[in-house]
Amino acid sequence: MSDEQIIIHRARVDQLRTKPAADKPLGFGRYFSDHFFATEFNRGNGWHLTRIEPMRLLQIDPAAICLHYGQEVFEGLKAYAGKNGELYLFRWQKNAERLQRSCSRLMMESVSTEFFGRAIKSLVLVDRDWVPRAPGATLYIRPTLIATDPYLGVRPGDEYAFYVIVGPVGNYYPAGFQPVSIWVSDHDVRAVKGGLGEAKTAANYAHSLCAQNKATKLGFAQVLWLDAIEHRFVEEVGTMNVFFRFKNGDVVTPPLAGTILPGVTRDSVLQILRRWGITAHERPISIHEVLESAQSGELVEAFGTGTAAVISPIGLFSYRDKPITIGDRRVGELSQRLYTYLTRYQWGEEEDVFGWRERIDGLDLEVLAHP
Repeated sequence: MSDEQIIIHRARVDQLRTKPAADKPLGFGRYFSDHFFATEFNRGNGWHLTRIEPMRLLQIDPAAICLHYGQEVFEGLKAYAGKNGELYLFRWQKNAERLQRSCSRLMMESVSTEFFGRAIKSLVLVDRDWVPRAPGATLYIRPTLIATDPYLGVRPGDEYAFYVIVGPVGNYYPAGFQPVSIWVSDHDVRAVKGGLGEAKTAANYAHSLCAQNKATKLGFAQVLWLDAIEHRFVEEVGTMNVFFRFKNGDVVTPPLAGTILPGVTRDSVLQILRRWGITAHERPISIHEVLESAQSGELVEAFGTGTAAVISPIGLFSYRDKPITIGDRRVGELSQRLYTYLTRYQWGEEEDVFGWRERIDGLDLEVLAHP
């Protein structure tokens, strides 16, 4: 796979897409660049037909396994524009490794870490003019892998497509970096041990839509999932891992136990907290502990972590129609500190003490395309 050449077909002038207006909010997931990366797999040829080409509709058989039996996984990461035009990626290797684990869980072929890196770097460099320069805006990168062979039967696919699309994004939540309100679901569940909870697959997100629709109708931004057995222990928010800070300074986040997504931002926050000398526990925490400690004043802050929002302060949980207010619904001290540090780190404004940041604007596109 690492020896496969990337053929680059650049878009003609008439194929170029209209960029969003600079004076309007980007939102999230609305705009896509001029090109996409694609490669295909079958048992006879391995990964082949590797190229970057003008953005277009996918051509897929109506009987493709991904459409009928759910063999589809994806990732989400970003490219960042520095102050002087530099382009950075943040911990992309962790996304490649998670894609591989997701593929393994769904019995799918995957791509190597090295090739994953070549794919996203090459596409970002080809469409570097789409990397937004506005404060807080980034280029979102969506690698996706699907089973494409036409077969109506429950078995792993023999043919796959791996493709990458990119597009400029702004704030994930319309209100930006402000505390969000979360509805706690004690009926619908996201995942059980032994299921798909730790895989980044479309099925997990489709399954969440029913509860998310309930939350939206009630005026909440997201759903907080509880464990599937006792409906007691906090797991994660629909698009984020979740953290709690207590008055004694300790921070708690639910452990990785096969039912929640191992977030790259989650792992980054844990490492940052420990470097700062803040005690961070990965342990079960019940919704009743959250409720009682919030009422007593012991719980002073809650926040979510994820690639899309980075850090999202949580101002309120609603559990069984009872509001649980956190920190007077204000941005917490630690949430602000983490958000400022992480975003500065990702944009190249902090020292790279962890070795997480890679500058790619100086890379030779021809070398990437021709290993």
